Amino acid sequence: MNPDDPVAALAGRLRGAARITVMTGAGVSAGSGVPTFRGPAGLWRNYAPEQLATPEAFRRDPALVWEWYGWRRELIAKCRPNPAHEVLSAWSRRYPGFTLVTQNVDGLHERAGTRNVIRFHGSIWEVLCWQGCPRSPARWWDDRVPFAVSPPPCPYCGGLLRPGVVWFGEGIDPAVLEGSLAATKCDTFLAVGTSAVVYPAAGLVGAAHNEGAFTVEINPDLTPNSRSVDLAIAGRAEEVLPQVEALLT
Repeated sequence: MNPDDPVAALAGRLRGAARITVMTGAGVSAGSGVPTFRGPAGLWRNYAPEQLATPEAFRRDPALVWEWYGWRRELIAKCRPNPAHEVLSAWSRRYPGFTLVTQNVDGLHERAGTRNVIRFHGSIWEVLCWQGCPRSPARWWDDRVPFAVSPPPCPYCGGLLRPGVVWFGEGIDPAVLEGSLAATKCDTFLAVGTSAVVYPAAGLVGAAHNEGAFTVEINPDLTPNSRSVDLAIAGRAEEVLPQVEALLT
């Protein structure tokens, strides 16, 4: 084994780890063809996500917001889990102390069969009543593509449904945040396909380091965390993770 090989170094760490936590971002789903929705290529009808993914935008024009989410749902429905999703799914079954914290809302980790997934920003496949009517559940799964009517109505009160995602300006569900912080008490913490610059998700890497975890970053480009983690591997998730898995099996 080449001691200077970061992939081999990560595999060595994972062999002796009992508790593994992986935080994933848009870079993991990019290999499945899911756009990041940021930058010039991520614009939709000249709108940036920050202009549409807010309670204010939905209050002002729910039809426009649902047009955007409907387009995203149709696009994501055609995507399939890639090798990165498949490796993480295998790890979730192999390691009893495995937790995956994903910032992605596309549901591809779940479609790959990954266990113990914490959806940090919710799911695009969940909905909830915009008015919070007392007869409806807090949120529920609805993967119809497309909806028969848009904006879709709440089946419990006839009001509007909204996507079950965390919008800009909204807080993370306290139970989700608590579970994510608990997952930083691990042996090895990997940040995969994420720049980890937006808080509170960005704080998880540092929290894991403070708990004594060996911290790893896998990303094609340098990020603010690249110099602070214990091991930084430059590469795409769908390429690096299978290389690690090949050394483990």
